[in-house]
Order: sequence, then C-alpha cells, then structure tokens
Amino acid sequence: MSNNSLTLNPNQLVTYLQKPASQFTKTDLLNAIEHFGIEMLKFRYMAHDGKLKTLNFVINSKEHADEVLTCGERVDGSSLFPFLEAGSSDLYVIPRFRTAFIDPFAEIPTIDLLCSFFDKDGNPFDMAPEHTLAKAAKAFEQATGGMEFEVMGELEYYVIAPKDNLYLAADQRGYHASDPFCKFEDFRVHAMQLIAQCGGLIKYGHSEVGNFAIGDTMYEQNEIEFLPTHLMDAADQLVIAKWILRELGHQYGITVTFAPKITVGKAGSGMHIHTRVSKEGRNMYLGADGLSDTAMKTIAGLLSLAGSLTAFGDTNPTSYFRLVPHQEAPTNICWGDRNRSAMVRVPLGWQKSAGNMMARCNPLEPNDPVDFSHKQTIELRTPDGSANVYLLLAGMTVAATRGFEMDNAVQYAKERYVSVNIFEHEDVLKRLDVLPDSCAASADLLERDRQIYQNHGVFNPALIDGIIHDLRAYNDRTLRADIGSDNEKILQLVETHMHCG
Repeated sequence: MSNNSLTLNPNQLVTYLQKPASQFTKTDLLNAIEHFGIEMLKFRYMAHDGKLKTLNFVINSKEHADEVLTCGERVDGSSLFPFLEAGSSDLYVIPRFRTAFIDPFAEIPTIDLLCSFFDKDGNPFDMAPEHTLAKAAKAFEQATGGMEFEVMGELEYYVIAPKDNLYLAADQRGYHASDPFCKFEDFRVHAMQLIAQCGGLIKYGHSEVGNFAIGDTMYEQNEIEFLPTHLMDAADQLVIAKWILRELGHQYGITVTFAPKITVGKAGSGMHIHTRVSKEGRNMYLGADGLSDTAMKTIAGLLSLAGSLTAFGDTNPTSYFRLVPHQEAPTNICWGDRNRSAMVRVPLGWQKSAGNMMARCNPLEPNDPVDFSHKQTIELRTPDGSANVYLLLAGMTVAATRGFEMDNAVQYAKERYVSVNIFEHEDVLKRLDVLPDSCAASADLLERDRQIYQNHGVFNPALIDGIIHDLRAYNDRTLRADIGSDNEKILQLVETHMHCG
C-alpha cells in the first residue's frame, strides 16, 4: 500500500500508524490508545444468531490494556451457541488486531475489535462462524492449487419513516433516484462515511427500486455495495456495516431493516454476493475468449449446491416470500450473462473497452489500453440479510470448491445457462430445477448435502444439526401457500422478522 493510500485512508488508525490494518500489531494498538486518549476497549463477536455481541472494558492502565489485548476474555458459550451444553460452555474471545477501529458512535473514546472464539484448550472453537469460514478458505486454496476465493456483498436495506409528501418517488421506481426524490440519501452517505472509517471497502451506494407508502409510513430501499476482498475481511465489513446502519438509524430516529420482504408486490431486499477467484494478483475468471474454465467451475459449484446454500443465506420464512417471480429475485437454478432473472449472474465487465470508452467520453484523454479485468465478478443473487454472513460465505466457498472437484463441472454449467428472462419463457422454466420455497424445504436439502459441507472438516456436524433444527423449527413448509397475498398476515410475519441477521 502506497503512502498516498495510507494518508487518504478513512480509518484513523491506518493514517496514524501509517500501515494497512492487516499489519496492525498489539504494540501499534497500545501506541494508538495513548495517542488518541482511548479510555475503553470494545470486543465484538458473531454468535449463532448472526448478530454482533459486545463486551466493554474500561482501560485502567497501559498494562491493563496490554493484558486485555493479549488474553482476551472468557464468555458463556451456551448463551451464544444454543447447541453447547451449559455444563462445559466456557469459551475465550480473542481480538483480531487487523479489525481495530475507533468507534464512531462512542462518547467515551473507544477502540472496537472483532474477535475469534477459542475453546478451553486454546484451539479455535470448531463451530464458530468465523473459524468455519477460515476452514472453508483453506480448503478452497488446497483444492485449487493456491487460488484465493474473494467476495464482496451488496447490502440492500429499507428505511422506514413517517411519510414525506413532498417530491414523492414513483412507486417501485426508486432505482438510483436523486435527492429530493430519494429522501434518505444524506443518511446513506453518512453511513458510508462511517463504514469506511471502520475499515469497510465501499464501491458505491445508491437508492434501489423499492419505494412505496402504507398509510402514513414510507418505505425507501437503498443499497451499499462493497469491493472484492479476502473472505474474512469481506464478512467483517458486512457485519460492521449492518451494525452502523442500525445504530445510525437509531440516532436519526428511523428504522433500518434488512428484512428480505416487506409486503406483497414490492421489491424485497437481498444481500447479493459477488465472487472472484485470484492467483498471484490475477483474476482467474477471464480467459482469452471470455469466461475461463475456472469461472465455469465456480458457477457449476454454486449451481450444484444452490438449494442447500439457502440454509445459510435465506434463514427465516420471509426469505421465501422474496424468492418469487417478477421481483428481480431468483426462483430457479440457472445462470446467465447480465441476466437478473438468473440465480447466478455474470455482470457486465470492463475487460475490453474501458480506456476506449473514457477517451470517447473525454476527447482530451489518450485512448490507451487499460486492464480492468480485476473488476469481473460472478454474482450469487439468492442470499438476503437474514444470513449469518460468515456461515453464508463459508457455504459459498464450499460450493466453489465442489466445482473444482466435479468431473463434469464445465459441461454442468453450460447445460444450465439461460440467455432470456426465464419468467417470460415457459419452455426454459420447465427444464430448470427450482429453489426451495420454505425454511423446511431448505433444511431438507441441507440434510441431503451435509456431507459435502462437512468434507475437509469445514462445517462441524453439530453445527449442521443446529442449522437444520433452527430451520425446521419455523414449521413453514406450506406457509407461503397458506398466507398467499394476505397483506395483513404478511405484515405480521415481517414484523416478527424485521430485525433478522
């Protein structure tokens, strides 16, 4: 990272220490504590329910801060992971120094750090979400001869607030609307600023399709999209971003929700995940004539486990009210180029024309060839904000690994390619497998595929058991058909799961 990049970095710890966060040490943080007058430390960690938990420390001395950063603390694992027995549930939480940031909301100067779980013997807790993701990343690297699976998320959310009758955006026409038709652009920009200060690598933000009113309440959909990065960093920045949006919404006096569905006939919120496979700094998705075999194998893996991946990415009953036709949400297992009706989408890339387009738009600029092949990604459109991000990304990484282990992966992918809007072509729909329509159906598919997720020791069997139990506990096998288009019942269901994930 260049000195200019360090100087312009929005994370105050990066600019003070003049090193990227990935190189933070305990000594660095102790120096920062003195420099910034930090009075408190805050540990954050992801539990089984997919939400961040918090542990606060008052700094009594430099020696005390050193001890907290070195030893971490013990916590009651049975309260964080329901499948643990209370009789032997103590776990350690140990901070990951590279995640440190100055808390933008704390009145008392505070440094926050994300933590990992360790067991009584000092080993990573095998069922912890972040450790499951780390195991998945290692298995992928080993299976592919040193390639790295990288991802980034699109975080869609609704702002719910009292209706503003001035400059109302057209119903379901909010995509990329500008202020004053987009009422919460300032909120979104403020959130983006804070996320960046806390280490998030943001690509951009914009208003989304969903825009409607029910009585005196308005619902406005927005999205913040990130840049591709290492698996653990990608997960970390998504969970921090969700916390910031909720905390900032609380300060603004508005509700922010990542709920998959709000009501019938209106756009739901997804958490699309873009993937990239790299080796020695090169994007492996592109070959001489378009998508490479590496890309096709990744697509095949995602398609082959598409149904059971919903167990990690679509985790409450409202998820399956989003996965319905004509709402830019997938219903069938297929992929396509630039095709938003497909479950896996290969978005428009820049590999051939970036320099030329810039020069045509700006005649004073030279028409020099520029390599932007790193921007090409492959997008999974199934997941939503109910997901435990670490487990979702771990499941996707397992699926990608499977693609490299399949004998017929490239052909498997080719047979599931679509080039049309599948909802307008009945003949295409008939040949495609469908995604599950309930948590119960998702649990069945996870039960079927569980050995694949348990291969290489990635998902602990007890963790799979716990996820299956959670999904089946909703007892929703016929819920979508039972409720139908009853707005009142759907609103009650949405209210129950308003703050999922």
